[in-house]
Amino acid sequence: MIRVLLADDQPLIRNGLRVLIDSEPDLEVVGEAGDGCEVVELARATRPDVVLMDIRMPGVDGIEATRRIVADPDLVDTRVLVLTTFEVEEHVFEALRSGASGFLGKTVEPGELLAGIRVVHRGEALLSPAATTSVVARFLRLPEPGPVGDPELLSPLTPREREIVGHVADGLTNDEIARRLVLSPATVKTHVNRAMTKLGVRDRAQLVVLAYRCGLVGNRPETGPLGSSGPASGLERPR
Repeated sequence: MIRVLLADDQPLIRNGLRVLIDSEPDLEVVGEAGDGCEVVELARATRPDVVLMDIRMPGVDGIEATRRIVADPDLVDTRVLVLTTFEVEEHVFEALRSGASGFLGKTVEPGELLAGIRVVHRGEALLSPAATTSVVARFLRLPEPGPVGDPELLSPLTPREREIVGHVADGLTNDEIARRLVLSPATVKTHVNRAMTKLGVRDRAQLVVLAYRCGLVGNRPETGPLGSSGPASGLERPR
């Protein structure tokens, strides 16, 4: 059972989400919050698998709440799926920076929302088809407050793991990487999981960010399967 915590300042929206999620046999809502402080407290109390996080909330907003949840060592297994409006690129930037595992627009179809919850629960990354690869690519080239990641951070990886992480950052799924490298999808998944463990990242989204920051990936194209042509950003749509 995938345990979901809802965070939205509008009770009507929360109620609709609860009815939708609780209608699925493998999903259940374990709590609701109307502001950022409340969702962090509830996350610590209920230990959900996935937090469905609105950005615009009074007081502490969804970005800061995401940051606090990701930073809490007791919530290491909790994933955050952010609901956002992709016309506001800063929201996407800040959600990535804060450690969100995925994004969906509020106009998403119910089936895609349910699939998205399952995707991030599996530790994969989720990018709504409404978001363009160029938004993510531009974010990943923005300067951080501190120095750019040291390439030596990738030194724990074996040559094969580095190769596979590069393909993940190119937007390939495990199945696509397996076909390209003539491996089984299970073997690819094992390499990806080992790389995430060695690098201390929570999920595929943050693995991609680290790959960019440490220079494993060179100049990125501006478009991809979510836009027009070329490889994607490594953040996956539901499969």
